[in-house]
Amino acid sequence: MYARLSAVLFPVAVVFLIGAIVWGYQEHQEKNTVLIKAENQYQRAFHDLSNHMQRLHDEMGQTLAVSATSDGYQRRGLVNVWRLTSQAQNEINQLPLAMLPFNKTEQFLSRMSDFAYRTAVRDLKKQPLSSQEVRTLKSLYAETSEINKELGKVQDAVLKDRLRWMDVEVAMAAQRNPHDNTIIDGFRAVDKKIGAYPENDWGPSALSMARKRSDDQLSGSEATADQVKQQALEFVGMGVHAGPGHEVRVMENGKGTDLHGYTVTLKSASGDTIRMNFTRKGGHLLWYMNPREVKTRRLDAAAARTKAVQFLKTHGYPDMTPVTYDEYDNVAVFTFVGLKNNVRIYPDKVTARIALDNGEGVGLQAADHVFAPRVLDPGKPKLTREEARKKLHSDFRVDGYNLALIENEQRQQVLCHEFTGRINGNRYRIYVNADNGLEETIERIPDTGKALLH
Repeated sequence: MYARLSAVLFPVAVVFLIGAIVWGYQEHQEKNTVLIKAENQYQRAFHDLSNHMQRLHDEMGQTLAVSATSDGYQRRGLVNVWRLTSQAQNEINQLPLAMLPFNKTEQFLSRMSDFAYRTAVRDLKKQPLSSQEVRTLKSLYAETSEINKELGKVQDAVLKDRLRWMDVEVAMAAQRNPHDNTIIDGFRAVDKKIGAYPENDWGPSALSMARKRSDDQLSGSEATADQVKQQALEFVGMGVHAGPGHEVRVMENGKGTDLHGYTVTLKSASGDTIRMNFTRKGGHLLWYMNPREVKTRRLDAAAARTKAVQFLKTHGYPDMTPVTYDEYDNVAVFTFVGLKNNVRIYPDKVTARIALDNGEGVGLQAADHVFAPRVLDPGKPKLTREEARKKLHSDFRVDGYNLALIENEQRQQVLCHEFTGRINGNRYRIYVNADNGLEETIERIPDTGKALLH
């Protein structure tokens, strides 16, 4: 009996064993294929980074080598610096450095990219490179030379010792001593060297894309946690006391930074959680969010717009007009800008979210309004509306017009004629400088934005 049973089970066991071996081998092969592909991608990104950093250094040298009157070549060189810097940033993001402190290098490249772009887009005939900007370029040229030397050491080690980037990823994930990996040591050396450089004067043409905000830009006295709590309750219509079953918490944040504030969390009896953020100085509301689910849609875009205007007026934003509209998940999203002397003030804006089931305001983003520069007088246009319209493409069909104050690429406030219309099957807003007739910027209007065209 046992012999017969063994004769049946033994072949079955052998088949299972062989199947397990084959399956394990296939899994191993697939894993190796994935690892090889990832390693190849890492190697390509690293060597592309080294190449682009060297070309970046060469491009800056060529830009500095031409005379001050060669504004065309300077512009071309600065555009190439911006392009190469952007490529280098992209390649850094492809490397397994997320857990490695590499922020100084990334910030350095970001500011260099911003400096090159904002300098290149202006009219260098009318505004040639200043002596300070030339000194900044020379400083960047010298600094990228040092960076390339450090990257070259890493590249030589990678090629000579056949180092693998997968080992870097494993080392970072295992949180080993960072000094047991040549590649990690090399990138730490690059970041340390950049951190030791003196701060460059990036000039007025290279302001950060994300403008720094601080308490110094705010008006008003210091608000206490209790005062902010009362403001939050009044905002949601509860007076100064939370209703039964409601819980209110106030947490101070931003310690050790230039911008201090409070986050207020209000939990209702039904379990909904409303959050608000206020500045400590002046107690200004930065944002409000009620993330309740909106299951149905009963309001159209026009009715939602009326509700949005009422919502803003109720909460202290009376002189604003809607300029963009979008919707998702049964929530309408409006962007409003300030209105002064019938001029749209685009730097001064708020975003309101309106639930399309009952018209309730379920969100407000007001940070741009709080930190917007105060405009006393937007000024008068030198060019008339008709003179500015002649600067447009002959096929552009205008169906809307406003005067608008915007910020151009150099973060300068510019009064413009704003024309809304259609060309090539799409709707656009085109902003024509009211002083010189140049087209400052063009903005495509999505189909959902038709509700605001008038």
